[in-house]
Formats: sequence, structure tokens, C-alpha cells
Amino acid sequence: MSRVVHLVVPEAVDDLRRPSGGNTYDRRLSRGLGELGWTVHEHPLAGSWPRPAAADLDALAAVLDRVPENYPVILDGLIASAASGVLLPRSGTVRIVVLVHMLFGPVEPACAGEADVLRSVHAVVVTSDWTRRRLRETLGEADRVHVVPPGTDRAPATTPHSDGERLLCVAAVTPVKGHDLLLAALEQLDHAGWRCRCIGSTGIDPGFATTLRERIHRAGLADRMELTGPLTGADLDLAYADSDLLVLPSRQESYGMVVTEALARGLPVIAADVGGVPEALGHDPAGERPGILVPADDVDALAAALRAWLDDELLRRQLRSAARGRRASLPGWDEAAARIARLLTALLPHPCPYQRPERRPHQG
Repeated sequence: MSRVVHLVVPEAVDDLRRPSGGNTYDRRLSRGLGELGWTVHEHPLAGSWPRPAAADLDALAAVLDRVPENYPVILDGLIASAASGVLLPRSGTVRIVVLVHMLFGPVEPACAGEADVLRSVHAVVVTSDWTRRRLRETLGEADRVHVVPPGTDRAPATTPHSDGERLLCVAAVTPVKGHDLLLAALEQLDHAGWRCRCIGSTGIDPGFATTLRERIHRAGLADRMELTGPLTGADLDLAYADSDLLVLPSRQESYGMVVTEALARGLPVIAADVGGVPEALGHDPAGERPGILVPADDVDALAAALRAWLDDELLRRQLRSAARGRRASLPGWDEAAARIARLLTALLPHPCPYQRPERRPHQG
């Protein structure tokens, strides 16, 4: 069988107003497989994923029914998690690989069938060992779960400011990313010089973003903590280059791609110790962390870490050195694409391990 793969992604994969790690992964995977000689047929699906309407599920079913029998299909987990009625009847007809950026089943009623989907497909790709362990708890086994961390693009190393006062947070402004925790921690600092730029969409949860802005103004920090909205490309590169420290106070993260994006520039990180973030942060060749991990949802611990960073010049030098060391060991996107390509190749020659069910319309 020729090296052909179908990639089913949310229509918003290229929406610059709402950049995300998942969208970046999908886009770079498609490009990387193409560079390795695969023919990639992309199918961007409109819809309110992971809360699809009946028409959204019909569109997914139509896409899968056009894929030739036994051809591989990579499905973004945002779609797959809410589509058990479409995927289960077709799991023996096409070779489905689900790319899990995060698990929705525990928090989204529409994704109640997520575990059934992940049990039925040929392979599951996750971005961290932490997610693989979570799936082992859910599925009872993980032989078909493959860890493929996101890649990074090597970027010029930042030139730090001696005082370390330029802070950066790159994340959509939503409760899960913890901007409210960051504000509360910054309010505890006595240092006069710090500035914090928060780069990320304010349109995903407009109510939360509005409340956060109001809190920033009430705290008298409007000239020091800025919500810029999303930045991409050269504008985002400039923001990284002008920063001294990435702060990621998330309540949940399957991986934390912005951590490696910062490290690719030699930028140290203070982040919540959640999910796959410790894996993304990693260590330098000497075993040193290129940043500080703090307990999740702990404002005092976050404030203490920021205070230590601002107060201790030796600590800043140590973390910058470790970040430069970690920078040299980060995998590229070509490695991620090559690992997916090997997985797809392994799927092609073998008969499907599942009994092929009769095609039938999905139950919406």
C-alpha cells in the first residue's frame, strides 16, 4: 500500500486568533509527514468540537466513508473524543490513529464515549508519559498508546536583562491556564520593576478575560500586567526575545508546548507541577532543572518562586545556564514526524486486529 494518510482536524487548525499547542502539533505533523514522502489528505471539519452537533457528526462520517478500506486515518482527539457513535462502527474498516492532545472524557459530557473510542482504534498517540499513564488507568493497558512529544524550532538564544524583570506568560486566557493565580502572586511582590506580558486569546472565555482585566485594574497593575491577545510568527518571536522568564501557572497541562518553545530560546521557566509539564521542562545534561516547578493552584508558592527569581542573581544565572543546556537537547519537529511515520508504516502491512463490522449509519 502506498504511503497515504488521511488527517482529520478541526477547521480552526489555522485560526490565528486562537493559536494552540494542539493546532500547532497537527499542522507541523502534516508538514513533516509530507516532507518524509507521505501523501497527506487533510480534512478540516467545521463544528463545535468537542460538543458536536448532529450535522458535525454526519460530516465526520462522510469523510471516513470516503477513505479507502484499510487506509490509515489520524484523528485529532478534539474530534475523536466526542464521536464514538461514528468511530466504533468504522474501527475495523479504516485504520484509525487518535492524536490525544488532552483527555476530554472526565470533563465533557459529550465525550462520555472517549474511553470506548480509545479502546477500539488501532493506535493512540499522546504527547507525554503522564498522559500515557492516565490512559493506562482508564484503558487497563497501554500497548497501543505511543508517546510522541511535540518538537521545537531552534530559535536564537535570548539576551537576558540583568534584573530578570521582564516576565512572559503564553497561554489562552482561560481559568485552566491560571492567569488569576499569576495575578494574585504578582500582587504579593514588592519589586517595583517587574513587567508581565500575557500573550494568548481572550476570546475563548470572554467572561474570564473581562473579570481578569477588572482585577488587574483594581490592583493598580494595568501598566505592569498586559493582556496582549494572541501573537504569532515574528511578533511572538520578538516577545520571547524581549523576555527573561516564562511563567506558566496552569491548573492542567498534558504537556506544555510553550515550555519547550521558551527553552528553545534559552529562556528559564517557572511553572505549575501538573501533567506533562515536568517532562517538557526536563533537565540539562548535568541533571539541573532549567526552571522552578511549584504546586498547582498554590499562589503563595508561585509568589515565592517569582520572588526568588527576582531577588537572587545567582539563581537567575544558574537557571539560565540550565536552560541553555536543555535547549541543545530538545527534539525537532522532524523527529516527531518520523516517529508518527514509523507508527503508520507499522500499521499498513498487518491485518486489522479487530473484526470488521458491517458499515452502518452512525447514531447521532
